[in-house]
Amino acid sequence: MSEFKYEIIKTVGVLSENAKGWKRELNLISWNGREPKYDIRDWSEDHEKMGKGLTFSEEELLNLKDIVNDLEK
Repeated sequence: MSEFKYEIIKTVGVLSENAKGWKRELNLISWNGREPKYDIRDWSEDHEKMGKGLTFSEEELLNLKDIVNDLEK
């Protein structure tokens, strides 16, 4: 498996935490030195290990926000 780099630019918020201490977070992350994107995934406490996640451009995240806001209606 090829190696990749990531840098968490900003932690936006924590969505949940499981019994093992892993947190599902929304972060702004640069993957392999690319333009940062918004990312939702589970992280270990030290951010050394991660689960599978979803990555969104700013436009996609805003569209998701609109969809979630429509759920409330």
